[in-house]
Amino acid sequence: MLRGIGAWIPDGEKGSTLRVALFITCFNDTLFPETGRATVEVLERLGVRVDFPLEQTCCGQMHFNTGYQREAIPLVRRFVDVFKNYDAVVAPSGSCVGMVRELYPMAAELAHDKRLAADVEELAPKVFELSEFLVNKLEVTNVGAYYPHRVTYHPTCHSLRMLKVGDAPLKLLRAVDGMDLVELPEAKECCGFGGTFAVKNADTSIAMLSDKLRHVLGTEAEVCTAGDNSCLMHIGGGLKRQRAGVRAVHLAEILASEATEERK
Repeated sequence: MLRGIGAWIPDGEKGSTLRVALFITCFNDTLFPETGRATVEVLERLGVRVDFPLEQTCCGQMHFNTGYQREAIPLVRRFVDVFKNYDAVVAPSGSCVGMVRELYPMAAELAHDKRLAADVEELAPKVFELSEFLVNKLEVTNVGAYYPHRVTYHPTCHSLRMLKVGDAPLKLLRAVDGMDLVELPEAKECCGFGGTFAVKNADTSIAMLSDKLRHVLGTEAEVCTAGDNSCLMHIGGGLKRQRAGVRAVHLAEILASEATEERK
């Protein structure tokens, strides 16, 4: 039986309706909208009502990490304005959530804006990567998914090192019916994407990707999954160029998969 939103009620919210927003991220909105739809499907299956504020834009990570930190401040302000009234903000991207939780305080300090700093301090802890929200906040590991494939999991750098989501994604995957989950050797090694790192340091990025692809293929998995489509785009592109027959699929899309009516 799915536990859902009843397992997590913030202090002072008992008896009221929780306001949860989807932060789609510009990467997913532009290139992988199916991941956003899957995220909403999983949350609604668990009884969570999800809002999608149309005013949302980029979190500013690309600007901030590329040296345009002051130029990112208006995006920080906009994010805070759009999401400040929600009880939780969920995103299918450890990378962008890491930007909000870890680097927004730095951006507010750079802006010399005490009000912005206070707003960031209040909002940042309420912004979650999908797997940590499901496992750590809703206290759910089995979301009712069915995915009859051999799958390996790549822990992305931001989710692993910055957010420290731990084994939350693996707990969710282990509970998926029909799945053969195989361990990825040297899983904690970076895939080489790193946003603009892959553009600025292409040779190094390709070398890192080659190692990652070798390990993925060694598992004989049909699918490589992760919590960030940026990394999956990098890995998936390499797999396609090799015509390996292995697909890159976001964690949210696996969790949204259900059994057919015939199997039910």
